[in-house]
Formats: sequence, structure tokens, C-alpha cells
Amino acid sequence: MNAIFFGHWANGHQASDPVRQLLGGKLKEISQRGGVDMANEAALQAGAPMLQVRDLRTSILKPASFSLSAGEALAVRGPSGAGKTLLLRAVADLDPNVGVMTLDGRDRSAIAGPEWRRLVGYVPAEPGWWADTVGEHFGEWTATLAFLRDLGFPEETKAWPITRLSTGERLRLALARALVVRPKVLLLDEPTAALDVASAAAVEALINARLRTGLAVLWVTHDPAQAKRVAHRLLVVEAGQVREEAPEWTVISP
Repeated sequence: MNAIFFGHWANGHQASDPVRQLLGGKLKEISQRGGVDMANEAALQAGAPMLQVRDLRTSILKPASFSLSAGEALAVRGPSGAGKTLLLRAVADLDPNVGVMTLDGRDRSAIAGPEWRRLVGYVPAEPGWWADTVGEHFGEWTATLAFLRDLGFPEETKAWPITRLSTGERLRLALARALVVRPKVLLLDEPTAALDVASAAAVEALINARLRTGLAVLWVTHDPAQAKRVAHRLLVVEAGQVREEAPEWTVISP
């Protein structure tokens, strides 16, 4: 590949759905707050893939092979129960699996498990919470605040008890928790499934901004319109089999 990757919705096409209509403004806000390093964006030239997966399989998931470059988003679609979450969990090395995975040319076997899971961050559909307040789940709060503002949270969120959070708030906070440790690859399992239009747009804009700084994303979604907005390529999972498709909406910017 010889390209810089950007979200499909940012290619200048006319807005055609409610979320798309909000995205441009959200990304502009993030850029103005320093969330997008334009110089770094311009330097993102595709070379060797950041993440390479070869013959990854589990007791249920059949051998899967694909690659993911810096600044690239790959949508994952398929019916419920097909194995999409199993694929993400295998890539995150959370479930027993076999196969070859490399990150920036380093074999998974050469990277300690906790470090692999920091570099390859996973945001599940139902994130876990183990302490009483939001702030206790984060390390450096100053760095966290930038992501929280982008996702529509006030500074006092730090003191909120976990018990007061809605499902959508928990999903957005889990995304911030994953981003603040600066992963190279982010695995998202339906991150906007419980969100309203404005919150979904904020999530998509934030991920698009991180893509522009080199983050690579594997994004499970049931929404074909969202896949079109956020992704450059498409994986389809059916009955544990993973294949790549090349839909007409694939966009590669020169």
C-alpha cells in the first residue's frame, strides 16, 4: 500500500445520515484542542503493516489472516454469534489461540502479555469496573481529561460513582481508558451500540482523530452506515470464518 489512510466520511461527500452530519464539527473541535497533530498526519506514509495476523485460530475461530497499517481502520461485520468478539479477543491474546501475530515487526512471543495488551488495546461491549469512582480507574488524570472532553464529559466526572453511570457513559469512559495508555492498535467491540446520535458522533470523531496520528483500529459494528463512515476495509465473519471483502465504499486517499 502506498497511501495515507483517513476515515471515509472525511472525503468530502455530502452528509447522508444524522451521525455523519455531526462528524465534521466534532473533528474540528478536537483539532482545535490539540487532539490532531497535522504534521504527524502528513508524515504517516504506509510501509510495512503495523499489525500482521496469520492463521490465527481458536477452538471456534477458523484460521484468520489479515494486516492493519498505521492510520487504518478495518470494520468487522457479520451476524450475531459469528465470532466477531472471539476474533478481537484472540488478537488481544485474551483467549487461548494459536497463530502468528507481529506488531511493528516484533513477534507476539517476544512481547510480554501485559505489554501486548497495552499496545493492542481492547474495548469490550461490556467493559469491567472494579473500583467505586471513575477517577480510580485512570492513572494520569490530566491526560485523561483531554479524551473525556472530546467525549462530552465534564471535569467533575472523576468523582462520579460508577453506580450512577449509564451504559453509554460506561462505553465512552472505557474508550477513554483504553486511549489514555497510548495503544498502537485499538480493538473496538460495538463501541457506539448504546449511544445516542451526538455521543456516537463524538466517538467516531475521536477515533478518526487518533487514526490521523497513527492509531490502527479493528472496529466491530452491525451498522453498515457506520462501517462506511469509519473504515477503509472490511472483514466479514460468518460461522467462525473470517474473510476480507472489498466493498465499493473503500477509500484510499492519495
